Amino acid sequence: MTPTTPFLLTNDDGIDAPGLATLAEILGSRPWIQVAPQTEQSGCGHRVTVGQALAVEPRSAQAYGVAGTPADCVRLALSHLCPSVAWVLSGINAGGNLGIDTYLSGTVAAAREATFHGLPAIALSQYRKGSQPLIWANTGQWAAKALAVLLQEPLPPKTFWNVNLPHWQPGEPEPQLVFCQPSSDPLPLVYAATPQGYVYGGRYGDRLQSPHTDVAVCFGGNIAITQITL
Repeated sequence: MTPTTPFLLTNDDGIDAPGLATLAEILGSRPWIQVAPQTEQSGCGHRVTVGQALAVEPRSAQAYGVAGTPADCVRLALSHLCPSVAWVLSGINAGGNLGIDTYLSGTVAAAREATFHGLPAIALSQYRKGSQPLIWANTGQWAAKALAVLLQEPLPPKTFWNVNLPHWQPGEPEPQLVFCQPSSDPLPLVYAATPQGYVYGGRYGDRLQSPHTDVAVCFGGNIAITQITL
């Protein structure tokens, strides 16, 4: 890595996840470095590791796997592995991070951690309808469309972008970029009682879709963009 590397790429699905590879492909010839968890850390929120060593596995001159959380990866990257980056891009997550998901998501936490340190950041997530497979080529196309705009868009201090891509299928209208507000509606509280305890069973697609929120925009087939303030 050179001191001029502009993009730090991370995620919470792990360094081998297809969404991270798709994000690197979008950047093309623009220099980047990946510092991402060695294993999936979905739903970890903004957890950080203290009191124990963070093992780092070099994958290449441009990629490091960290035995920690997404927030750990950003903290370690900015303090040690690549302190001169200009942007932090987190994702592309395999699953939506809409509304109050931003409090639960490791993907979003990585962007938030960057913002703590004064760097512009974008979290990107791909909403998935139930068990339907994702077509990463489509994801890359719509993510590139969003990045082309957001990398040029003024970003006030102490804020970052959260992008959610719709689960687009061939034949559907082309998704449009929609700047909107994050939903504050709760996720469905559905638990099944089992001999071992209670198992969460709320269906993501059953959440409320208040008008003009990111949930309604993304579920409606467009690219939901929210500006999150610390």
